[in-house]
Amino acid sequence: MAERKGPFRLVTVNTAPERAKRLIGRLIEALKDRYDIDYIANCENIAEVVPKVTEHQPNVLFCASMWTPEEAEEIQALARSIIPGIKTHAIPTGLQVERGPDAIVEYLIEKVPILLDS
Repeated sequence: MAERKGPFRLVTVNTAPERAKRLIGRLIEALKDRYDIDYIANCENIAEVVPKVTEHQPNVLFCASMWTPEEAEEIQALARSIIPGIKTHAIPTGLQVERGPDAIVEYLIEKVPILLDS
């Protein structure tokens, strides 16, 4: 069996913190044999990104699907301004609304290993 990679310290930017926690929990469970992911914080708005990234020093940040592409770009740029090498990913806008939480988890299970291995 391949060695687990990590630990990855994850922060999310999601206006629905309980949903973020639930979905990330499912992602961590699905990938736990390959990756050691610690979910450390959620930012409920863009104003929280700088203080929380500064405080928690994550190495991964996810933007939820409620942000527009422009907002997601701003969020990721803010995170990179504090931690230049941070791995960031924006879930496509509207995915949660159009296809529901299961689609988000499936999407992340597909995309996150590519991100973490990069």
